Amino acid sequence: MGGLLTVKGPFDPVNPSHATFDLFVQAQSCKDVKHHFAELCKQLDINPKDFRSFYGKLKERLNYWKAKALWAKLDKRASHADYQQGKACTKNKCLVLGAGPCGLRVAIELSLLGAQVVVLEKREAFTRNNVLHLWPYTICDLRALGAKKFYGKFCTGSLDHISIRQLQLILLKVSLLLGVEVHTGVEFQGLIEPSGDSGWTANLQPRSHPASAFQFDVFISAGGGRFVPDGFKHKELRGKLAIGITANFINRNTAEEAQVAEISGVARIYNQKFFQDLLAQTGIDLENIVYYKDDTHYFVMTAKKKSLLKKGVIKQDYSNADELLAPVNVDREALHSYAHDAAHFSTGGKLPDLQFARSQSGQPDVAMFDFTCMHRAENASFVKERRGKKLLMALVGDCLVEPFWPLGTGIARGFLAAFDTAWMVRSWGMGIPHLKVLAERESVYQLLSQTTPENTSKNYAAYSIDPKTRYQRVNLSAIHSNQVRNVRDLSHSCPFDLSVFALSESFSGSEELLKWCQNHTAGYANVHVKDFTHSWRSGLALCALIHHFRSHLIDMSALDESSAAHNFHLAFSILEKELGIQPVMSAADLANSSEIDKLSMVLYLTQVQKAFSSPAKGERSGIGYFFLKVKKRKKVKTEKEMRMGDDDNVSLGFLVRFCLSRFMIVVIVLMSMIQPCDLCPQTPAPPVSPELTLVPDSAPEPEPNTGGSMTNSEECYFCGHRVYVLERVSAEGKFFHRSCFSCHECGITLRLGGYAFDQSTGE
Repeated sequence: MGGLLTVKGPFDPVNPSHATFDLFVQAQSCKDVKHHFAELCKQLDINPKDFRSFYGKLKERLNYWKAKALWAKLDKRASHADYQQGKACTKNKCLVLGAGPCGLRVAIELSLLGAQVVVLEKREAFTRNNVLHLWPYTICDLRALGAKKFYGKFCTGSLDHISIRQLQLILLKVSLLLGVEVHTGVEFQGLIEPSGDSGWTANLQPRSHPASAFQFDVFISAGGGRFVPDGFKHKELRGKLAIGITANFINRNTAEEAQVAEISGVARIYNQKFFQDLLAQTGIDLENIVYYKDDTHYFVMTAKKKSLLKKGVIKQDYSNADELLAPVNVDREALHSYAHDAAHFSTGGKLPDLQFARSQSGQPDVAMFDFTCMHRAENASFVKERRGKKLLMALVGDCLVEPFWPLGTGIARGFLAAFDTAWMVRSWGMGIPHLKVLAERESVYQLLSQTTPENTSKNYAAYSIDPKTRYQRVNLSAIHSNQVRNVRDLSHSCPFDLSVFALSESFSGSEELLKWCQNHTAGYANVHVKDFTHSWRSGLALCALIHHFRSHLIDMSALDESSAAHNFHLAFSILEKELGIQPVMSAADLANSSEIDKLSMVLYLTQVQKAFSSPAKGERSGIGYFFLKVKKRKKVKTEKEMRMGDDDNVSLGFLVRFCLSRFMIVVIVLMSMIQPCDLCPQTPAPPVSPELTLVPDSAPEPEPNTGGSMTNSEECYFCGHRVYVLERVSAEGKFFHRSCFSCHECGITLRLGGYAFDQSTGE
């Protein structure tokens, strides 16, 4: 047979690809899964990066009865009308950060929609032993994806749980079979904005990784609570101190171990004698305990602080939870003994040889953590646009809602959010306006924290990415499009397209302005004004202008060329205080930006020129005068050229641009009259989950003079002074000068999306 077939027995020939498929299905490590998958693709001569036709070619070329049973399940899922035969999102490219269960689950759905999907994972191996409780619908969902084919013990009998590692392996295998690209051992370090002809890309480590070149229009973070992209704000829910302990012991899968009964959840309120006996015999005081048997013997418990202090687990008492559970304040050996004794007692001593399983670092797999404080994202979606390229962003998993583990909400709500996110991407791919896409996603997100097995649909087989199939009462229009303007970021600076004002150098008068700046900064050390961008990077040129006209206001000898932020801040402060000129952008933005916006500098320096040229302080300064000056200058030049009559095209061009400028002035004046509540209304925050009563710290009384309620859209919320449309930023439905939009604690200039707003104090 030319080596194509090997003989397993007299009537059972085995095809090499069939054997490799079996190894792929049975693989128990991320490394082995990827290795056998690559080998399978090689044997079948299929390119795994050919995502559009990969699954079809795989089914066609792997004519194996074991595989066909799996194809039947995946085909049934793919045939759902929601996916439109895999054509709903054929134009979309999606980057998913994190190969945890939620990241892989959303990747599967995006692939079924027809999108190109790339998953990035920092870790090389799946090592998380902790066991997840599964709601009935998640069991049904995983069965439909062929979980039983990959893991024979999946939910056998009455078991309703699975280890995180096994769940990741199942979902990884399904993802690869559907054409998802999964890269491990690569670290995501941020988004790279579009430039030139390229779109949104990722900054990765190593930088040479092939995925660095992947351009995408959808970015989904499933990277856990530690990674939340700019644009997403989190709220903190704080309750009474609660200390959790997880412990994993080696499961040798002996008959004796199999006889030990699991503990689905014992709480003190329901079995006081058990906990009283535990305390009396061991000195261990618990609120509850759970025991699941999977790859490991997994225990999770809530311990009382007094007991942990008495047993020497916690060395010293602190009121602050971070200090209390800091590694230096925890005796690891005492913690191991505490967990071991609790596990031994709760199983009646029927697990006599309890040995800790090892974590990825080689240490006993025991952890103590604080779940007093839980975080929840205020918004589930966000849209950014740079250079005409929009990026849809979403959160799933722990970075969207931290789970409350005693109720097993993590994976259940994680999968619901994955489906909701896939539905949003479907709308995005079908060309629905982005504000409507965002509004619908936030409407659905309001329900997530309220979901329980009891209030979701019981028709699990009908579940799809359509929220209406899962939530009993869902209003996809609960939030309107005009309420989600604060979850988009369409530009770094001015909200208007001001390119009409820069149609020519002569139109804006920039040549004359440049000469004026050169004349009045000549002779100053380290100042060489040649343009409106690079020449101003250090801030010294602006300081030199001030010194030339008001030498008593600034000491040039005390300035350092390398301290750009300080120089800009000093210059902006003086010009605002002495001449009433508001900064057109923040000092930090100017100092840190890779390229200064030319138009912004022309706008600002035009005001400076007029202020220093006027006999009275600040006379006719400001953006309004800029437009008036442009108008007069344009009129003179137009009349002059029309009198010449030599070139009708030139005259017509100037006339068109003059009309455009008049139109933009009207637009800006009208926009400045819009109240902030109309321009940037707030998205209602998702309701608090009823599962856990979290008592917030008492809110402090509002401090005086923190800005108060803004009554005029032309006033800065913090300083109360006039702020023009071209100078302002908008956040929380309020307007600010860029220089005023700073942190109350440290004074650093804030970025949109990178702050938290205290409603009670207005800070």
